[in-house]
Amino acid sequence: MSFISEFKEFAMKGNVMDLAVGVIIGGAFGKIISSLVDDVLMPIIGTLVGNDFEKLSTTINGATVKYGMFIQNVVNFIIIAFVIFMMIKAMNKMKKAEEAAPPAGPSPTDALLMEIRDALKK
Repeated sequence: MSFISEFKEFAMKGNVMDLAVGVIIGGAFGKIISSLVDDVLMPIIGTLVGNDFEKLSTTINGATVKYGMFIQNVVNFIIIAFVIFMMIKAMNKMKKAEEAAPPAGPSPTDALLMEIRDALKK
């Protein structure tokens, strides 16, 4: 098998494509959440606190420590982690519902065995 055909087979496997789609959607989702935190939540929280979070900083030995940006990134992470947790929880709930569904009827083998049993009773 040539290198190109082997690579093509690898790249077209379902898991690789699923991963690629997940990474792209995850990147876009991260931008949406970052915008929500940066442009909506933090200005509201900053107004309540009385200061803009981006400007919260302190200087230690000439080095500026921007702890406001750190707080903003922590809030961003918590929101993303919570949303992903809720998505996984919903997916697991749907999976359990599928597994808990009773079978539609007896399998062909069970039906055949029941017919044999009924014939032997006669």
